[in-house]
Amino acid sequence: MKVIKKLKAVAIIFLLFIFNNTMLAQTSTASEGGTGTVIKMIIAIVAVLVAIVLWFALVGKNKSGEQGGSSKGSWWSSMNYDTSIEDEQSILLDHDFDGIKELNNKIPPWYNVIFIGTIVFAIIYGFRYHWSFDGDYQVYEYNQEMAEANAAKKELAKKSGGIIDENTAKILTDDASLSEGKDVFIKNCAACHANDGGGLVGPNLTDKYWIHGNKITDLFKTIKYGVAAKGMPTWQKQLSPKQIEEVASYILTLQGTTPANPKAAEGDLYE
Repeated sequence: MKVIKKLKAVAIIFLLFIFNNTMLAQTSTASEGGTGTVIKMIIAIVAVLVAIVLWFALVGKNKSGEQGGSSKGSWWSSMNYDTSIEDEQSILLDHDFDGIKELNNKIPPWYNVIFIGTIVFAIIYGFRYHWSFDGDYQVYEYNQEMAEANAAKKELAKKSGGIIDENTAKILTDDASLSEGKDVFIKNCAACHANDGGGLVGPNLTDKYWIHGNKITDLFKTIKYGVAAKGMPTWQKQLSPKQIEEVASYILTLQGTTPANPKAAEGDLYE
């Protein structure tokens, strides 16, 4: 009978080992970085604790005299060191309070295993995240994920024909792009700069004076981020990078034209 119990315990521990490795493998593919490491630690510790508890349950012996255990030797008794009512006198403490006496019950093995397990986990966790400073804190995880997202964004932009921003914008000269730029200008910019670019609330876009530069990259940046101090809104949420590049290119075509009611020059002269 003892051999069968031991075989059962070994079989269960083996199955837990397989389950533990399977879960760790799935965690490795599903989660990377510090979070994945913590999950692996938790799974491993839980598996070990369950194995130890089951070992106590299937192989552990009740010592009725030494530990106050029940002589029945049931699974539940092995887990809890139960004492039968008939044997309670052997673990009865001497002191009492108003006729109430206390039993000197032994702490169940599963409780001790979990308690020790929490201490081990706390030491490992504390060493990794607070003493060695090697762990991935939330801010580090956030920065890492943002870096990965930006890298993925750039890679996607490369595959789709390149990324367009204030550093890579180029002057477009084809009729289709300039036509699209003009449409965007009339719908969104003319209210402040007039349909012909002569300027209303916003500055004149037809002369050689510019407040924030006259390069395509300067215009792209101004349109994208806006100029809050001058009442210029940001358009990066309303217009795509391609549309900003198109409207910036169209604005440059207004240079040297004659608007109906040009506004006085503002900014610096760019020849």
